Amino acid sequence: MQVLKTHFHSEINSLENKSVFTRLATRGITLKGNNILLLYTERYEDYSLPGGGLDEGEDKIEGMKRELIEETGARDIKNIKPFGIYEEYRPWYKTDFDIQHMISYCYTCDIEEELGNAKLEDYETKNGMKAIWINIHDAIEHNKKTMANSPKKGMSIERETFLLMQIAKNIK
Repeated sequence: MQVLKTHFHSEINSLENKSVFTRLATRGITLKGNNILLLYTERYEDYSLPGGGLDEGEDKIEGMKRELIEETGARDIKNIKPFGIYEEYRPWYKTDFDIQHMISYCYTCDIEEELGNAKLEDYETKNGMKAIWINIHDAIEHNKKTMANSPKKGMSIERETFLLMQIAKNIK
């Protein structure tokens, strides 16, 4: 799978003499015309692709399917194809490491438009996360405004907005 971008958080000047751990993650891309299935998170005022960290030894595609089902209630996931990799280095908030190296494997897929029940984790529910079909261009503009104006923005919004712009370029 092709690396779409390698991003260094603004607080990361160098990897030299830093302890780094790698986290593997997956992201699911589901389109219906110009609409895309995203997660809106009230706490951060942003839209993001469904996805998250892989469990130890978990297959990437199985992990993407698991995350898509848990976060959105997606059903009948099929036609899974590689889209690309987004690699990032960001500060780590615990004392065991200085930097997190996250590698997100992104896949396109088809699902039924009607979603089942999501099984969000407690912190996701507390953050006001919910699955929504939205016009991809509206989501990109919303995220750009959040990046420019909101003190609440999280560290993932740059990744998500970059990926949404790459996806929008590929819509036929």
